[in-house]
Amino acid sequence: MMQHLAEGAALMGYALSSAQLQQFEEFRTELQRGNESMNLTSIKQPADVEKLHFLDSLTVLLALDLPQNEDNSPLILDVGSGAGFPGIPLKIVLPKARIRMLEATGKKVSFMRQVITTMGLPNIEVLQGRAEELAHTPTLRESFPFVVSRAVAPLATLVELCLPFCSVGGTFIAMKKGDMDAELKAAAHAIRVLGGEPLSRMAVPSKLFEDNRILVTIEKRIATPRSYPRRPGVPSHNPLLKG
Repeated sequence: MMQHLAEGAALMGYALSSAQLQQFEEFRTELQRGNESMNLTSIKQPADVEKLHFLDSLTVLLALDLPQNEDNSPLILDVGSGAGFPGIPLKIVLPKARIRMLEATGKKVSFMRQVITTMGLPNIEVLQGRAEELAHTPTLRESFPFVVSRAVAPLATLVELCLPFCSVGGTFIAMKKGDMDAELKAAAHAIRVLGGEPLSRMAVPSKLFEDNRILVTIEKRIATPRSYPRRPGVPSHNPLLKG
């Protein structure tokens, strides 16, 4: 039962209990059921879900660098959660964490809310809407010490969508894959404009994944200018590239 996940989590320093592994089994079952009526994810084989969704989601723990104790209750925003990644796996492994997941697609929001209710997960909430709009909400703007994103978008776009949510002194972590040199260079201007720096990158160990997965970490040094993020769609179609 979830042996690959258990072994991978152990390599990262997290010994999953039988109860936690059972929660992952329940989540996988809910995901399979959801995929029967709606296209939640193209990854559908049980072994692939275990590795490419669950274990991949947990790799962000390498960059979060959280103290492992019973009282640890970090506040984490997951931007672009899709069907619940990495937010729900993080909640299972960090049961006292306060997780907020942001997603614009209605069917995926409904699915995540159903999973949260079915599994009885406490202190985890799904926010529906576009990041470009919700980042201007006073109760959400610069309110999260940890912001994470597994969304597939260029880093210059992701930082405009995510850094406005990050509190000053907080951390944004982007889960990426492949050669990042050109993408990091292209995003440098956007990172500075939005109040980030310095930037660091951490390779996910090959014992976990052999396809060059990288965690890009950006510290939030100063407040993001009020004009950012720009209106919906603009960060994607016209990213903040110098010149």
